[in-house]
Amino acid sequence: MKRIGFLSFGHWTPSAASRTRTASDALTQSIELAVAAEELGADGAYFRVHHFARQLASPFPLLAAVGARTSRIEIGTAVIDMRYENPLYMAEDAGAADLIAGGRLQLGISRGSPEQVVDGYRYFGHLPPTGESDADMARERAERLLELLRGEGFAEPSPRPMFPNPPGLLRLEPHSEGLRDRIWWGSATNATAQWAARLGMNLQSSTLKFDESGKPFHVQQAEQIQAFRDAWAEAGHEREPRVSVSRSIFALTDDRDRLYFGRSDEDRDQIGMIDEQTRAIFGRSYAAEPDVLVEQLRADEAVAAADTLLLTVPNQLGVDYNAHVLESILEHVAPALGWR
Repeated sequence: MKRIGFLSFGHWTPSAASRTRTASDALTQSIELAVAAEELGADGAYFRVHHFARQLASPFPLLAAVGARTSRIEIGTAVIDMRYENPLYMAEDAGAADLIAGGRLQLGISRGSPEQVVDGYRYFGHLPPTGESDADMARERAERLLELLRGEGFAEPSPRPMFPNPPGLLRLEPHSEGLRDRIWWGSATNATAQWAARLGMNLQSSTLKFDESGKPFHVQQAEQIQAFRDAWAEAGHEREPRVSVSRSIFALTDDRDRLYFGRSDEDRDQIGMIDEQTRAIFGRSYAAEPDVLVEQLRADEAVAAADTLLLTVPNQLGVDYNAHVLESILEHVAPALGWR
């Protein structure tokens, strides 16, 4: 069995070809797709966070709204860029959204990726301490968030409070019990996957990874997953970790599918440079008739190793079409692979 959800970047553009033309469209359609996915039997509704872009950006209002409209499906991010975040305010927002959703939040966080502007976190007032990088800052803020989500008191109460306080040091409120175990780290390297494991975070691995060996993408990703699980076992955590991978997968079942994806030119791994020093490998997309798709996915070592698969969806094609994409995978592909 495997959990299957969708991952939306929430793109919007005023183009006449888009069914998602405004920020309002992107937000309301995200909620509608989560509702439809739950009705179809999918397991997760996940959203990417990008700043300074015509995409989803501020996650917690959206997560709370999805939580209020659904009852079963997991609700998450993949990922929130911690370079932009105040861990204390984030802990409050996350606690509130998780309580609204009844404990269904699955928060993916990360050090971030190249953005639309240069050092965009600086415009938010966040600067790395002297001698540290923006990646160091992101990881330190992630560790601080994990501490806060334990729910332990740390703030000295006022001797003359406006309202009565409980005894002892105060914690942030609202606190949602169990959210600490539902934090995921979006990792692009083996080393950061191991770091996340030692801290007790789950692992999210996307369609991009630093090219650390020259091997095919899915092999490198499977090795990353194994490195994560080995580090988790060595750390001695009591619970079982979770691992998700993201893929673009389209079952060609009707003329719309063939029109949009029948001639995909992304059926092999791609190599690119994230910056001047970093070579990355980008995983292939899958688009084929269901029986062919089953055999292709059966050979993907990382998909096999993960317990959760996030299907990246072309959100600008509209809610109805994306619900069809999910339904096709759930009905025509997942059962043949033993995922359902």
